[in-house]
Amino acid sequence: MTDMILTGGWVVNATARDVADVAITDGRVSAIGAPGTLGDAAEVMDVTGLHLIPGAIDMHVHFREPGYTHKEDWETGTRAAAMGGVTTVFEMPNTHPPTRSVTEFRQKQDCAKKACVDFGIYGLLAEDNIDELLELIEAGANAFKCFMGNTFGNLPSPSTGAMLEGFEIIAGSGLRISLHAETASIMAWRQAKLEAAGLNDPLCHIAARPEVVAIEAVARAAILAEWTGARIHVLHISSAGELRPLAEAKARGVEITGETCPCYLFLNSGDYERLGSVIRVNPPVREAKDSAAIWDALQTGIVDMIATDHAPHTPEEKRNDVIWKADCGFPGVETQMPLMLTEVAAGRMSLEHYVKISSANPARAFGMWPHKGRIAVGALADITAVDLSREEVIAAERLHSRGKITPFEGRKTVGAPVHTLVRGAFVQKDRQIVEGMAGHGTQVTDIQAMPAPSPQNVDQSLAHLLRGAI
Repeated sequence: MTDMILTGGWVVNATARDVADVAITDGRVSAIGAPGTLGDAAEVMDVTGLHLIPGAIDMHVHFREPGYTHKEDWETGTRAAAMGGVTTVFEMPNTHPPTRSVTEFRQKQDCAKKACVDFGIYGLLAEDNIDELLELIEAGANAFKCFMGNTFGNLPSPSTGAMLEGFEIIAGSGLRISLHAETASIMAWRQAKLEAAGLNDPLCHIAARPEVVAIEAVARAAILAEWTGARIHVLHISSAGELRPLAEAKARGVEITGETCPCYLFLNSGDYERLGSVIRVNPPVREAKDSAAIWDALQTGIVDMIATDHAPHTPEEKRNDVIWKADCGFPGVETQMPLMLTEVAAGRMSLEHYVKISSANPARAFGMWPHKGRIAVGALADITAVDLSREEVIAAERLHSRGKITPFEGRKTVGAPVHTLVRGAFVQKDRQIVEGMAGHGTQVTDIQAMPAPSPQNVDQSLAHLLRGAI
């Protein structure tokens, strides 16, 4: 018998939408049909007036466990994801200890047993663990992260020689390598000069990390990927300048994708005086012209996806009159969808395009398509029901992350995820966390290896709904 039917809502994929019912059986979409045509189910939920979209896939979160659990852990981080309509997260390796070996990878898997949404785990690509990469691949790493520039955790950036060898090793697995694409030596030189001169105001963070650090790093990484055949992903694109080497690499046929984050779309250098050290993030928020260029690139496909770089800290760790002493980053996994849906409401992008950049493209780039990233027969029932007219105000005290500080404090949003289902089970319902779902999340390693599902019994009158989804 069908487990659940969601009836009366708008079903939205990356290329089409229509009013339809969605049946869910054993965690997967088992049928899509005209309202009232799918028969009986153990549970029927009326979602009339809501839009059902594939759950967001956030390829860039820091849940801080092991090692920094006063900032976040896997349970609080994934609860925040569920509230934000995010059904899959990929967690970064700069924890303590870093995820540089199989032993540390297994430790992180154990921490992740508290997750209420699905997840991937990044392995580290560093100078001193090249001999560990094959074992990490065999152990089930879902992707790799290379810190070309320093950030929280102060992991040393690998030499270009180590990067090249790491790319060669990982290329054979088909796993994607995500890059913190800033050139460490330039930043270290410039920050040292600024500190020696006693310059420490918030705008000095931009001066220490000018856009050339990203331009050079993206270009260099693309050359290494082109030579080795590695699949790479440029994280947190922050500048107009780095869009050129990204686009040029794509035009040459390099297997390269890119993401940006809400802070680079909604904030700019004019916000530094107002926000002070709270705005500090790596790479830095830049000028309004950079935001405008990134918006354009997100619309045209040069930038492939939206992520968050969810990086929680305590308010005390974020606030400091000396910018070099303020921790970098802030929570984002819960606020990304309301921020972006506000732009949908304003007409800046279609809901279909939002689905493309928040779910379909990440699923394709990181090997989870066609099981994730779409609402279609055979796909996993990772579904977020959004109310496009719901008005809310972002407030740090209401965030489910332990990081109770955000540069978006007080911002009004239009559109919110009101229900979140992971593999057919509610983890958030009516804007409330469903208790008892810790441990429901599963690692996507097996999903990445599954054969494509074969759609059957699809109502042909709704074939246009599934356009591009099968």
